[in-house]
Amino acid sequence: MKQTDELNTPSKEERKTALASYDTLLSSLERIQSPYPEIEIEETGESIKVPVQALKLLAKILKETSKGRPVSVVPLATELTTQAAAELMGCSRPHLIKLLEKGKIPFTKVGKHRRIKYSDVLQFKREEKEAQRNLLIEMMKADEESGLYDT
Repeated sequence: MKQTDELNTPSKEERKTALASYDTLLSSLERIQSPYPEIEIEETGESIKVPVQALKLLAKILKETSKGRPVSVVPLATELTTQAAAELMGCSRPHLIKLLEKGKIPFTKVGKHRRIKYSDVLQFKREEKEAQRNLLIEMMKADEESGLYDT
């Protein structure tokens, strides 16, 4: 699979086409019974079997494209460099290294280089976001109990 760092924002025509296709695909997905439905490519007349999960992923891609958002598909088993993982997390590489060394995110070493699974980075981000959310709720409860919201 070719990887590109280029972000191409969908054109207006692509957005319109994606929206129409998304609506059609979504309604078709509701009626599909088989785990491997057969679809036909009209231009070539060829039929192919596609896993339902792939069609659901296509629906998500079409939805994002219709909103004008660039989309990238990354296999969850992909291993990232520390720099790529730091960029994905929105932090500095030294901060990420500290998290790795503290055992907050699993990693492997290839020679002297650390590699982090994409799925592990996403899991860490989810856990951090949930922890932040819980802290905010606790702070709001404490403020309410102390009467800061009373008028």
